[in-house]
Amino acid sequence: MPYERNPATDPLFTVSGDLLVIARRTAPARRASTNPYRRLLATPGARAFTVGNLIARLPMGMFSVSAVIMIAGSRGSYALAGAVTATGLAATAVVAPWTARLVDRYGQARVAVPATAIAALGSLALLLCVHYDAPAWTLFASYAATATTPNTGGMSRARWAHLHRGDPAALHTANSFEQAADELCFMLGPALAALLCAALFPEAGTLVGAILLMTGVLIFAAQRATEPPVAPRTHAGSPLRTRGMPALLAAFLATGAVFGAMEVVTIAHAGGAILALQAAGSCVAGLLYGSLRPAADIRRRLLLCLTGMTALMSLPLLAAASTGSLLALAGALLLAGAATAPTMVTGMTLVQRLTPESQLNEGMTLAVTALLGGIAAGSATGGWMAEHTGRVTGYVVPVCAAGLALAVTAARVRAPRGR
Repeated sequence: MPYERNPATDPLFTVSGDLLVIARRTAPARRASTNPYRRLLATPGARAFTVGNLIARLPMGMFSVSAVIMIAGSRGSYALAGAVTATGLAATAVVAPWTARLVDRYGQARVAVPATAIAALGSLALLLCVHYDAPAWTLFASYAATATTPNTGGMSRARWAHLHRGDPAALHTANSFEQAADELCFMLGPALAALLCAALFPEAGTLVGAILLMTGVLIFAAQRATEPPVAPRTHAGSPLRTRGMPALLAAFLATGAVFGAMEVVTIAHAGGAILALQAAGSCVAGLLYGSLRPAADIRRRLLLCLTGMTALMSLPLLAAASTGSLLALAGALLLAGAATAPTMVTGMTLVQRLTPESQLNEGMTLAVTALLGGIAAGSATGGWMAEHTGRVTGYVVPVCAAGLALAVTAARVRAPRGR
């Protein structure tokens, strides 16, 4: 029987001097995965810090809901509960950039763990003050202490930026993954908090949230191999002084107003459960957006995303005004959420490009702070509109806020050159 050659497996023969060398062929390399998220999580150490980050991030959607249920149930006042949570939001807006600056200067593990411990103790103090009927001022002081909670999402994005520096496509996928994780946590967090408070005891949501936060940060901080190195100390000023950053933060402020107004108006119009559809639409859109190859012109990309968000945010207004159907409103919220994640991913990518590498955590925390400020302003404006002009009319606020973000970006935001 004649021998049939197989070029893929037959050995290689060559001559070196007076010696015959026989080399065995190696097996053909496996084909690389075409799934960008699988490639992303295949990065050494990525899965470990991602698990810790997700555990630590889930309580971000739990604490405010848990506090409102706990305080309102004990003191019988939603006004007090709202004032306490608003105080915590204001304290976070002041403290968070300073915490992020310390993270950039001394490293994630050295700062995040003690800062989280202080925040967890603040949550436990709030729990005890409510349970033992302490004076009202102790509730404000306790909840304000939670403002030291580090921006775990920002720290995770900083790790991706360090691991994939010079690879815009991988960073685009990483930012999309992080945004989808944000949406997932803010979708599951409130539901988990409400379930725990109802099924166990009113303080259960706060207690479990504090435990998850501390556990997740400890797991995250333990992954030292992927932690970005601390940059040498310089006298660089705040990222706020970077050209283009103030205008971009103004756009984030207006975008936050979209989220805050949409949440309050929808709760007033149809209850809070339906809001999960907006988060679900954003989560799916973020994952799909991350699988696409990003356009080179990031400013144009942000303008297109904001244009889409402005158009889609009008759908809940049209559904509430024309049909009055809860099913139509649910579909409109699902579609409206589809523009959220791509806008946030592109905006955060632009923040990364504008911010010096040694101040990356601070820059992204400033963006989150601007969002929180916008959420507070949007919530107040949307609530006032829903109460004084009608619940349907309240949906005008998120549309106008999205249009404002688009106008600010078109007029003032510029992408950095050469980066």
